Amino acid sequence: MLIAQSWLTEILQRANDGWSVSPAELDAGFVRVGLEVEGEPKTLPEITGPLTVGRVSSIEELEGFKKPIRFCLVDVGGDEPQQIVCGARNFNEGDLVVVALPGTVLPGGFEIGKRKTYGRPSAGMICSASELGIGSDHSGIIVLAPGTAEPGTPAGPVLAAGAPERDTVFELNVTPDRGYCLSARGLARELACGFDLDFADPAVELGLPSGKETWPLEVAGESGAQRFALRRVTGVDPSARTPWWLARRLLMSGVRPISPAVDVTNYVMLELGHPMHAFDAATLTGGLTVRRARAGETLTTLDGVERTLDPEDVVICDETGPVSLAGVMGGASTEVSDTTTDVLLEAAVWDTLAVFRTIRRHKLPSEAGKRYERGVDAAASVAALDRAATLLAEITGGAVEASLTDAGTAPVPPTIAFDPDRPSRVAGLGYPVGTTRRRLEQIGATVAGDDAVLLEVTPPTWRPDLTIPADLVEEVLRLEGLEDIPSVLPTAPAGRGLTATQRGRRAVGRALAASGHVEVLTSPFCDPSVFDAMGLRDDDERRHTMSVVNPLESDKAHLATTLLPSMVEITRRNLTRGTRDLALFAIAQVAFRTPSTSGVDMLPVDREPTADEQKRLGDSLPAQPLHAAALYTGRRVPAGHLDPGRAADALDAVEAARTVGAALGVEVEVRSGEYAPWHPGRCAEIVVDGAVVGHAGELHPAACERLELPARTCAMELDLTAIGTREVLPAPAISSYPSVNQDVALVVDEVVPASAVEAALISGGGDLLESVRLFDIYTGSQLGEGRKSLAYALTFRADDRTLTEDEASEWRTAAVDAAARAVGASLRG
Repeated sequence: MLIAQSWLTEILQRANDGWSVSPAELDAGFVRVGLEVEGEPKTLPEITGPLTVGRVSSIEELEGFKKPIRFCLVDVGGDEPQQIVCGARNFNEGDLVVVALPGTVLPGGFEIGKRKTYGRPSAGMICSASELGIGSDHSGIIVLAPGTAEPGTPAGPVLAAGAPERDTVFELNVTPDRGYCLSARGLARELACGFDLDFADPAVELGLPSGKETWPLEVAGESGAQRFALRRVTGVDPSARTPWWLARRLLMSGVRPISPAVDVTNYVMLELGHPMHAFDAATLTGGLTVRRARAGETLTTLDGVERTLDPEDVVICDETGPVSLAGVMGGASTEVSDTTTDVLLEAAVWDTLAVFRTIRRHKLPSEAGKRYERGVDAAASVAALDRAATLLAEITGGAVEASLTDAGTAPVPPTIAFDPDRPSRVAGLGYPVGTTRRRLEQIGATVAGDDAVLLEVTPPTWRPDLTIPADLVEEVLRLEGLEDIPSVLPTAPAGRGLTATQRGRRAVGRALAASGHVEVLTSPFCDPSVFDAMGLRDDDERRHTMSVVNPLESDKAHLATTLLPSMVEITRRNLTRGTRDLALFAIAQVAFRTPSTSGVDMLPVDREPTADEQKRLGDSLPAQPLHAAALYTGRRVPAGHLDPGRAADALDAVEAARTVGAALGVEVEVRSGEYAPWHPGRCAEIVVDGAVVGHAGELHPAACERLELPARTCAMELDLTAIGTREVLPAPAISSYPSVNQDVALVVDEVVPASAVEAALISGGGDLLESVRLFDIYTGSQLGEGRKSLAYALTFRADDRTLTEDEASEWRTAAVDAAARAVGASLRG
């Protein structure tokens, strides 16, 4: 929201004669009432030199150039007219314009001089608003209304239109719950609260005649329209110009002036926050009907696009069909043009959700729609009509008809019972008696009751966000100053901290990050079609997803049962941006349907749920285990001048699983397995305490192709909830006696996993076996087809003595015998 300081000052001075502040003070005032100012306020730049008002005496169209060029004679109050070459087309002979004569220095240090251009002399420039630093509109030069000033009059005071010549524009970021601040009325009221001033509301009905109906109207209940009002202005002069004071305020608010009827509706929207629309009454056929669109109906909107309407769209129709898309944009067939003499003004309040959906459906954002989405004050509809009709009649010489069509009423907000001491208790401050009443009345609420007992507060019609006592507490605290509330940190009770589950999750994250992985944030939603690309069987439990009623993305409307789809999407995004070597990990919850998972009806919010309701809510939730996943593409070890690097492979994914197990303090067993989307020959089952808790390895080539991943992509996913949390407490057993190391090479069948051989060695190695480490794998013809050699380093140590080689050899033999019995291992010769 862009707003000029002079506009707000003018509104506040109506009840506070002579009040004014500096731009810096106004900036602080916005912040004090909780409004965010975007960037630095922009003060209009200084213009030096002879900037003057001129009248165009004659225009000669120059031919033979790539763009239209005009050679103009402009009366600037001197003996001879000024010769000026100009490319703008929006002015005619006799129009008043703003001329920068030679010697004028425009914003940006641009000095105007005499020159010859397009074969003609040019001594000056006819200026646009953007060239003078007034807004950003550069579509045409400024054309002043007739009678604004005489040629030769200094243009500075004329352009200021009663405001300071170096006015200041503020850009405010208005949050969705404070739609009333998308207007000068709302912002001025907030400033009145912040500066503790009186406030004269500009949204007042002017008492215009309303003895009969302006236009036949029918409002269907299905439309959701709260209020729909019409006034008519006849005898409009099509050649009338928008006065500069109004055009200036529009320009400084980022709105381009177009014509008096359009400019007046835009101005009232910015002033009062109530969007309006102007119809050319001569183009309407019969009465108006407000209803939902019918399937197959079309409407060409003001932007020239023919739109196919949806049955959820609300439209305004005459006898020929839709003529306006309610709350969003008018239709081209009834647009006010440069021949319009009869204007029908409309001020309506629509259902916020219907407008929101229409804007998204047609991809048609508008300033009116932005306000309707946030809520418009239905009580101000007639006041907005009166204001717009009066302005339009004054500007164009028309007459406001003595009639009014007004269907519907403004809903009365429900009264809230409110304890006046509650803000003091919440803030921990002792606000004086009467503070609560005063602040709530400042925002426009009606307050009844006894300050010592209980207040009955009726929020104003423009504040739909005030519905419960907590909202009123926030208003009092905000206006009294949030910065005055003391910041007192509670003392943490002794003996508390992270839970074992939280410590385990952090340990896993730190361990994976320390081993060279980068953490990413996955989405909890997925598109179930990804499971076809992953190659999952029809009966795979991961396909049994749950849909979300109101998803954030329409193509991802299901809760994810695995982290891999989101990891794949993140990987593809990195690959498209040129990052090839990836080692990513994520820790997040997934969701599985349970027999009791189901939707539940909305529970009352005015009380705590009963025990039965809480149980029903709990039972309705899906199982949400915590998973950890990793994914690899490209090199795992980067190439350098000393090392050619190494591509990521299945063993990296398996090692990541071991890293997770070590972080959680569990022994991880690795064995071969088959589980989509992994390659059946390069997939490992991760086993903890005899239960499969995840898988790791290389993804299937077909899955990689369908998922648009590089070949040989590897991944790991573990169920951390299934692994469980162990309290890993440091209790090292340190022996002062030396260890004895023994190596053993065992020959087994190729299908025997190394983990099974290791487990057998541990079972036979006895209590003195400290560690077992696989350090070599060998295959060759001398071993025989289908055979492999696994070499292990065995470390033996005693806590109470120095072991001899003979003792260690005895236990080594026992370990080999156990391996022979368990997996058929034999010593390699």
